[in-house]
Amino acid sequence: MNRSAEIICIGTELLLGDILNTNVQFLAQELARLGIAHYYQTVVGDNPQRIHQVMDIACARSQLLLFTGGLGPTPDDLTIETLADYFGVPLGERPEILADIRQKFEQRGRTMSPSNRKQALLPEGAAILPNPTGSAPGIIWQPRPEVTLMTFPGVPREMQVMWQETAVPYLQTQGWTGSIIYSRTLKFWGIGESTLAEKVAPLLAQENPTVAPYANNGGVKLRISTRAATPEAAIACIDPVAEQIQAIAGLDYYGDDDDTLATVVGRLLLERHQTVAVAESCTGGGLGQLLTTAAGSSTYFLGGVVSYSNEVKQNLLGVEADTLEAMGAVSAEVAEEMAMGVRLRLATDWGLSITGIAGPSGGSEAKPVGLVYIGLADPHDKVTHYQYQFGSLGGRDWVRHLSGAAALDQLRRHLMAPEHPSISK
Repeated sequence: MNRSAEIICIGTELLLGDILNTNVQFLAQELARLGIAHYYQTVVGDNPQRIHQVMDIACARSQLLLFTGGLGPTPDDLTIETLADYFGVPLGERPEILADIRQKFEQRGRTMSPSNRKQALLPEGAAILPNPTGSAPGIIWQPRPEVTLMTFPGVPREMQVMWQETAVPYLQTQGWTGSIIYSRTLKFWGIGESTLAEKVAPLLAQENPTVAPYANNGGVKLRISTRAATPEAAIACIDPVAEQIQAIAGLDYYGDDDDTLATVVGRLLLERHQTVAVAESCTGGGLGQLLTTAAGSSTYFLGGVVSYSNEVKQNLLGVEADTLEAMGAVSAEVAEEMAMGVRLRLATDWGLSITGIAGPSGGSEAKPVGLVYIGLADPHDKVTHYQYQFGSLGGRDWVRHLSGAAALDQLRRHLMAPEHPSISK
């Protein structure tokens, strides 16, 4: 029988959306990395009856059950006692856990609360899954020959350490790991999901490696996945397909996996020993914030001007009053003068500007909400502009996000292939 894992996250706060469930993403990626089949994920609130119902289903279809959440000292932390009740096994206090909790409190200059004693209660027969950084230990337990349970706290940093230090070695020694599922994600900007899918349609139909498209935060991703005995074998299978896709996509492709538009732009600027400054209106500093998400960005990003008012555009960036009066602050001409102005005043190689109408108010028939102009001044005193219409349906933050990303993308395209015509929307 093929063995598979299931992730079960316990916590009413997850159901209410109060907490982003990053634990399930981490565990899913780890299972794929280890080559452990994984077909189901469940989120259930802090309710014993509903946890029992989840267990009925999970035990019938999965052999490795990974739990996160519900290991704390408060009354609503029910995971351990509910699991023990489900399998009809009594809880027993583990003195070594109690001593560990006390020691951790003492190291922080605090006294252990009586409620923390609850965390030393584990089902009889369960092994301890140590928590080096927190007070709540987990368990590794095989209550039935065909079912193995692992429990982790909901705190991501605690769970991840416990997974790496104890859970992974255990799974390896128990024969759970085998062939790996290896994936690479290619990232694109400036092309729609359906357009890209049409261009690579034959590759989407193949079985090994598989290629799957999905839209992501204004961009598009293609995930290439394969199962192989080793990472080297997986890479050898994926590489030719990735190269084929990159050739088809051209400059619409910008990076892989952890790459962002900001990190790619930063890398290109470093390679060319060049610098950039920004002038922003509707993004209010968002473009500068994007650029500084990359470590070491101070080497190539010298600064920026947030120029909401016309007076700031004139006095700090040198935008002509006649241009503002004739064309308006949201115009191609003003975007170009902003870009050139910030480049000259901050003495950088590149100047990048954004001016637009983020909404929800301020639009007109001639200049509707979502209209954005991006200006780009290059090291040779050439300045260009790009017009976008992002619309109003996504709201103000969406327009601002797309504006910053589009500005970075235009700079990226010029850095990668200065002679190549950039896109305009």
